[in-house]
Amino acid sequence: MTDAAFPTTGYLAWQFSQIIAGRLERALRAEDLTLAQHNALQQVIWTPGVSAAEIARRSGITAQSMGAAVSGLVERGLLRRETHPTSRRSMRLFATDEGRATAARAASIARRIESETTSPLSPDDKDAIHRLLHRLVEELNPDALAVSTTRTPR
Repeated sequence: MTDAAFPTTGYLAWQFSQIIAGRLERALRAEDLTLAQHNALQQVIWTPGVSAAEIARRSGITAQSMGAAVSGLVERGLLRRETHPTSRRSMRLFATDEGRATAARAASIARRIESETTSPLSPDDKDAIHRLLHRLVEELNPDALAVSTTRTPR
């Protein structure tokens, strides 16, 4: 491929991201969750006590957008806030029992959408793409993988 080749890798990655995000957003309506809320809920499950600001950094979205998503989850009783023991200005987030159940159902939905959207690929292709994307994200937004020290979300 030449430098002028179209479509570029970035364009293809963006298109795939839009496809999977759109399908996931529609499927998560069954749980009355937005993508940002789903992300926040999963991050709290993976890292209990995480702050909304940290989730925003990991997610690559603004703190204001994540704050709105978290507030909606708190209002619904899916998350609870606790003051940080050493910083009264910082709030830690924890999932409630209902939040954990909702997160589990939402994670199942996300796995189904990923399986559907990657179904044209062989298992080896899926593994290769996963490794390559992991390497890129590790380099470009290592905060997004902060939870991978304890588990590797797939």
